[in-house]
Amino acid sequence: MSLFFNAVTYEGETTYSLTTAGYTLFAVLLLAAVIVACFFKNTKNEQKFSTRQLVVSAMCIAVAFVLSNVKIIKLPQGGSVTLLSMFFVCFVGYVYGLRSGLMAGLAYGLLQMIVDPYIVSVPQLLFDYVFAFMALGLSGLTSTKKYGLYTGYLIGIAGRMTFAVLSGVIFFGMYAPEGQNVWVYSFGYNGLYIITEAAITFAVLLIPTVRKSLNSIRVAANESDSKRIVLNKLAS
Repeated sequence: MSLFFNAVTYEGETTYSLTTAGYTLFAVLLLAAVIVACFFKNTKNEQKFSTRQLVVSAMCIAVAFVLSNVKIIKLPQGGSVTLLSMFFVCFVGYVYGLRSGLMAGLAYGLLQMIVDPYIVSVPQLLFDYVFAFMALGLSGLTSTKKYGLYTGYLIGIAGRMTFAVLSGVIFFGMYAPEGQNVWVYSFGYNGLYIITEAAITFAVLLIPTVRKSLNSIRVAANESDSKRIVLNKLAS
């Protein structure tokens, strides 16, 4: 493990930071994931990622990353209320479907891990930076539904919340106040930033102009003319 991580001990608490080899490994993994996604075909034997999909997805990830640095609240054991950053990862799933959403979540999670890591073990790394952020891509489950923008975001947030709570119970339960149920502690801690940000995001999404603009972006981001007709009907 020392090849990829450096142990950092501060006030009795040990966390880990990436070494040069660690950064290289995860850069390679990220590149490999993108390459696999580019050539993976769906059930209709169509190319899953086009150039436009890659560009739009990359732009959404970039916007999400920039907004993730606008921290309204930052908690001591990790987690922050940011300026709608989770939404733009979910938006990839809404625009292009489940597989694209999951890949965007994976890329975003690895980016967050490289830039702002809080790592206590490899399993915790997987829960907090891989599974939790990939879960935001579950928004793609309702990408073809009329109210998919809202339901997809809820599903993505619920997915991330699930992994965050599990991580809190398994890896950070020792921080729960004496006598408090560890599940209650983890739900309250993680809900403080995830649910708060979700509520702020929903308030913005309910603004008619914002909703129409996002649906217009979705239509423009899809290349297939036949698909545009369907999406226009959903957006109307």
